[in-house]
Amino acid sequence: MGFERAARVNDDFEELHGPIPGPHTRELATHLRAVEARNVTYLADDFPIFWESASEATVTDVDQNRYIDLTAAFGVAAIGHSNAYVVAAVHDQAVRLMHGMGDVHPTEVRTRLLEALPRVLPTGLDRTFLATTGSEAVEAAMKTAVLATGKSHFIAFRGAYHGLAPGALALCGIEKFRTPFEPIVAGVTTFVDYPDVAKTDAPTALAALADRFDDRDDIAAVFIEPIQGRGGCVVPASGYLSGLRAWCSKRRILLVADEVYTGFGRTGTWFACDHERIVPDLMCIGKAMGSGFPVSALVGRQEIMDAWPVSSGEALHTSTYLGNPMGCAAALATIHEIERAKLPDRARELGNLLGPRLQSFTRHPGVRAVRGRGLMWGVVLSNGEHAERVVKAALARGVIILQAGPEGDVISLTPPLVITQQQLMHALDIIEGVL
Repeated sequence: MGFERAARVNDDFEELHGPIPGPHTRELATHLRAVEARNVTYLADDFPIFWESASEATVTDVDQNRYIDLTAAFGVAAIGHSNAYVVAAVHDQAVRLMHGMGDVHPTEVRTRLLEALPRVLPTGLDRTFLATTGSEAVEAAMKTAVLATGKSHFIAFRGAYHGLAPGALALCGIEKFRTPFEPIVAGVTTFVDYPDVAKTDAPTALAALADRFDDRDDIAAVFIEPIQGRGGCVVPASGYLSGLRAWCSKRRILLVADEVYTGFGRTGTWFACDHERIVPDLMCIGKAMGSGFPVSALVGRQEIMDAWPVSSGEALHTSTYLGNPMGCAAALATIHEIERAKLPDRARELGNLLGPRLQSFTRHPGVRAVRGRGLMWGVVLSNGEHAERVVKAALARGVIILQAGPEGDVISLTPPLVITQQQLMHALDIIEGVL
């Protein structure tokens, strides 16, 4: 296929030792139900499994059943679960220094990460605010937009998912997440339809945006996922992102790209914005950035980020774990591995095989559409109940996939970028058998 293989790639398939979930998982589920707060883990007789270990694209549960993982754990394990180079980097850093002092006493490894990031980011994004979660990066972007523009209203998209912390929740275009907390997020954001390539074209969608907002002078920023992730792997109409970039520049509105899910090679380029060669004013990154260690960032153009005042000893926005040394070491090691194994190229080439294979699923009743790019794909089914049955049946046969979409009617496939062609196609055979 013309790409360099990762350091240790295997063709492990599923290996099941009895009904799924197994007895130890069932026992642990009973214990978890007794001690964990409600509305965190969904526990049913046939779901979930309890993970014990993972390597590359395989996951082993506490009953020693092995699964092919087509989720990369929400896209985090892009370079594979427990990548040896990242594990060694985090271990070495932990031995020396596990924790620094955020905005007070910085570390060398933090400086090296901040110097390394512009090498892989879109040109011009050369100032970084490190964080821990995607939500935190998004909230830092919101604050930056307010400081840089003096305005406080945002545009976001229906189906958008930017995290569930209160600030980020104000941008969430999935109603089930917003509705219970509407009193604390109302009035911050105006939502518009996402420019789904299957439903519109770029000129039409951009004209609708201009008609609605050209007369308004209170918009600080537009927040957009270059491909909607939790919203069901929705791909925008070709030319929309570049047109949105031009419209924002003309109107002096900041363009914020949420690449927490799509970044670090997932869609076949380092970042999904690269497909249309646009540079947003601000970009939020995370998930695959640390390969499992919690680390995220807001990156932006200097003239925008300089809206923040120079620190006088008390930062306006900070956190205890800002620039955690182990997170920085993990991110540096992750960038090294993505570059070494040419994983954006690998995602693109595997995606060229995956797309047509998934399109063949549309011959089955109940499969309404297939959409995606690189190694980020969604299969739209007849309804949420159908998707839930498919997810559970696939798990029972040794393949881990996720539900997605505002209605839960999409099965989402975001495997590790190091998955082998054999593993990927074998897993798809299992899913098709379920369908």
